[in-house]
Amino acid sequence: MAKKSEAPTGVHCRLDELLEARGMTLTELSRTVDITFANLSALKNDRGRAIRFSTLTAICQALGCEIGELLVLRPDTES
Repeated sequence: MAKKSEAPTGVHCRLDELLEARGMTLTELSRTVDITFANLSALKNDRGRAIRFSTLTAICQALGCEIGELLVLRPDTES
């Protein structure tokens, strides 16, 4: 059983798909928005547990997307 801090949040970050669609790498995004590669990688791999609105805004501005395009809810897979 997963620890509470490791439990799935039900939120999926579509960063990989958005980066690919824009021909941008995670390294380029990291430099553009001044967020560490490690923090973006955690977000990209659905390991993030919290994100500041200012960070969301910076990512979405750099990718030309809305927050709802970046973060989506996953259907509950544990039934």
